[in-house]
Amino acid sequence: MRIAPMGRVAVPAKIENMEDILAAKKEKAPRKKVRTVEVTDALVDTGATFLSLPRRLIEKLGLYRFRTRRAKTSAGMVEFGMYGMVQLTVQGRDCFVEVAEVPDECPVLIGQIPLESLDFVVDPVNQRLIGNPEHGGEHMFDMF
Repeated sequence: MRIAPMGRVAVPAKIENMEDILAAKKEKAPRKKVRTVEVTDALVDTGATFLSLPRRLIEKLGLYRFRTRRAKTSAGMVEFGMYGMVQLTVQGRDCFVEVAEVPDECPVLIGQIPLESLDFVVDPVNQRLIGNPEHGGEHMFDMF
């Protein structure tokens, strides 16, 4: 993990096509055929909602667009594509999330939904991701 510009936390992340993982589990495809992207500098952005990937990485993963959403940005209202599920792995924890498309010049962004699924919080003093202190740092979720 490294500190990104403007105090944001950047972490290594592995992103895998969920359909490929399921096919491999059903022995329809070897595990080595799972389309995967690994980045060393995914930005943890608590102002973002989704796991956001540049278009070029979406294409590399072979994800399909299943809907369009609207979002407020500093540039006004924009429409963006939402894509099929991936398995996101960060610091040994994984979750399944849908993907929002961002322009190619943007970095991979890890927003609130994947952070909550991974049960991480941002430690602002040390500018890093840590396991949720409310759960003793252990990966778990609340069911109520």
